[in-house]
Amino acid sequence: MDFENELIPGVLIKRYKRFFVDIKLKNKTVTAHCPNPGSMIKLLDKGNPVWITKSKNKERKLKYTLQIIEVDNVKICVNTHITNKIVQESINKGLIKELKSFQIIRPEKKFGKDTRFDFFLYNNKTEKKAFLEVKSVSLQRKTKHAEFPDSVTSRGKKHLENLISAYEQGYESYLMFLIQMEKCKSFSIASDIDPKYYAVFNNALKKNVNVLCYDCKFSNKGIEINKKIDLLNE
Repeated sequence: MDFENELIPGVLIKRYKRFFVDIKLKNKTVTAHCPNPGSMIKLLDKGNPVWITKSKNKERKLKYTLQIIEVDNVKICVNTHITNKIVQESINKGLIKELKSFQIIRPEKKFGKDTRFDFFLYNNKTEKKAFLEVKSVSLQRKTKHAEFPDSVTSRGKKHLENLISAYEQGYESYLMFLIQMEKCKSFSIASDIDPKYYAVFNNALKKNVNVLCYDCKFSNKGIEINKKIDLLNE
């Protein structure tokens, strides 16, 4: 998936009010939109190299968007708004082995009374229906190891519980962790950050929810899925 415009390098000054970041460019300081409301553990240190893009929308109040932060020579995409676009493009191109037999029927498909899954999928040959929920991963506390979540996520817990319900109602259920960072070797659930999510995640594995973990690769133009990453689970 290509970024809206070319990446502009800068240096992080600070984030504030969750959605604002001050960035030092060559000869000026700009305020950019931060498209990630999470805790962003270890990512927000002053002086971290960053890359931003300039919006084509002339009416937009904040002209710039934060896209990538570099920590310990590892680039991490923090724009959660593009996660589903990367996955959708990858499914359409057949880049996700486990989902090659499916076609995307509808994004943001409602399930039950109060849940929307990211994608509703369908297999034309077997007529199998599936739900896919995607989670953006940007937490790295150990070298080359990614984790989710970076804060307590009641919404993520509800998605897991409903993926279990969907399977029990005859759908295939998939949970995909898109690790938006380079050089990743393994992935696990951050049980110390959200023990309740970890417990439901383990139950989901027992209840036949399919878990997929993929990392990403970066270029000057954009970001795309790279390779499958090992899930480490106690």
